[in-house]
Amino acid sequence: MMTAVKVKNITIGEGMPKICVPIVGETVEKIVEEAKYLTTLEADVVEWRVDFFEQVEDINQVKEALKKIRKRLPQTPIIFTFRSLREGGQKEISTSYYMELNRIMVQTGQVDMIDVELFNDEKDVKHLIDVAHDHHVYVIISNHDFHKTPNKEEIVARLRKGQELGGDIPKIAVMPKNTADVLTLLDATREMKEHYADRPIITMSMAGKGVISRLAGEIFGSALTFGAAKKASAPGQVAVNELKNTLSLLHKAL
Repeated sequence: MMTAVKVKNITIGEGMPKICVPIVGETVEKIVEEAKYLTTLEADVVEWRVDFFEQVEDINQVKEALKKIRKRLPQTPIIFTFRSLREGGQKEISTSYYMELNRIMVQTGQVDMIDVELFNDEKDVKHLIDVAHDHHVYVIISNHDFHKTPNKEEIVARLRKGQELGGDIPKIAVMPKNTADVLTLLDATREMKEHYADRPIITMSMAGKGVISRLAGEIFGSALTFGAAKKASAPGQVAVNELKNTLSLLHKAL
């Protein structure tokens, strides 16, 4: 039995996959501009990719920018994400600052979810999960491979690990080298959903070859998909309105 994740007025894990759109501005002005623009789109969730923010290493500036995002998107679930360089992000920070950054943003009460990378030290992952849950914040446990697609068993194992650690939504994104890799990701998603998942999962195959995985989540078992507003945060993201239309078409057919 799978338990959906209800965040504000959005339920992740029921019905159509929810659409998440990234904010990727480098400055406060660009971030505010993007947040305003997102109010015109049919996005369900917003992810602030704070690794794009030029002042990310100043906690007070991050808090102020977050306040401005929340002011413009008061009812929209916000995911706070610092994506590390090794997993496709914009820069690297120390482990201690990564921990502090996530911990303090959880404590602001301004975020609904945080993204914690699976391949951090297990003690650190568990600590951030505990802190988040203490503040009624959900945790996405993520893993990104921009170089290849692991075999099906490994993909399933990583998703199961995220679940076992206590993450609310395990996530994996992989890079296909051929169409067989896309099928591997889709079949791993199906297997995880049918045999192991007791909570929503997010999976995707990136770049052009993997676009089908961003569209077919309801069929195979991925509960959330990422769409692009003005600028994509990862290769293969589809424009939000096109994504919504395709998801609706598939939903009606099921």
